[in-house]
Amino acid sequence: MASSSKNTHSKNLRNAVVSLFAPLPSIFFYLTFLRHCSDAEADSLSPLWKWCYHHPLLLANTLFFLNVDLLFWLIGTIQSSHWMIDLYWTVIPVLLAHYFKAHPLAESNAWRSRMVIFLTWVWSVRLTHSYFRREKWQWGAREDWRFSDMRLQYGNNWWWSSLFAVYLSQQVFLIGICFPLYIVHSQDKQLNAWDLVAALICLTGVTVAYFADTQLHNFVSRNEKLKRLGQALVPNLDGGLWRFSRHPNYFGEQLWWWGLAMFAWNLDYKWFFVGALVNSLCLGYVTILVEDRMLKQDYRAEAYKEYQKTTSVWIPWFKKSLVGKEKET
Repeated sequence: MASSSKNTHSKNLRNAVVSLFAPLPSIFFYLTFLRHCSDAEADSLSPLWKWCYHHPLLLANTLFFLNVDLLFWLIGTIQSSHWMIDLYWTVIPVLLAHYFKAHPLAESNAWRSRMVIFLTWVWSVRLTHSYFRREKWQWGAREDWRFSDMRLQYGNNWWWSSLFAVYLSQQVFLIGICFPLYIVHSQDKQLNAWDLVAALICLTGVTVAYFADTQLHNFVSRNEKLKRLGQALVPNLDGGLWRFSRHPNYFGEQLWWWGLAMFAWNLDYKWFFVGALVNSLCLGYVTILVEDRMLKQDYRAEAYKEYQKTTSVWIPWFKKSLVGKEKET
């Protein structure tokens, strides 16, 4: 027992150190670029720094590819667990927000920039807290169950296919939904009422997601206690926000991204909602996977089937009545 606890503590400490040092190459590179830009005129920069100066989006994607896709993939392959991308999903948008704000070509309304960066920090703190609470305050205790399932599915090919399935695919999604952060820092348009609407949607999304995750955490913790006591588990969470939606945490998360997209829409980049749309479609697919997983658990399958019949999938709404349907059958 003592040996197992010691090994867990050692693994936790090792993963914490790895995750804290992992993004440093791109951070140091970017800070070096900014220092060169501050010390010289754009025309006198070396070819490398000049390219970084004129291509902020390409630079962001290059750093993502080298530092996240390749380095995180290499670490995950060595550890046989691609856990770190889940943690950094909560951090990368904050890094991108500050990256776009600090770039020499950045141009923005100061208040809109402060508002968006503050909101991004609020979202990140909420999601990071949820991640560590779910993982019992451990670093890299496990990888996402979807990756574990794919590991079994791909077998010996997983070591190379994981680069595409786990990392490159998420780069497309993450950079896509974070495009509004770039737009906010590329135009100096006066703040208006639509910015406040966008901010309200973002805050509502973060608040809904926080309470939904907290209710889910309490439910899971209660079932874990019942399991330790040898008592019957509660088959389904059907209270609080979960009474009105089967996935209120997903609904809140989507509100956040659509609110962020509205900032870009307000700056006349209306097509930037595509990132939020694609993310919502992907989350729709994840919802199907999650519900299939629920239905495979014998102790909750019947209760969850009834829950599906009466409760909205994402958008919170009133319960459907089964009285008429039961009479028909």
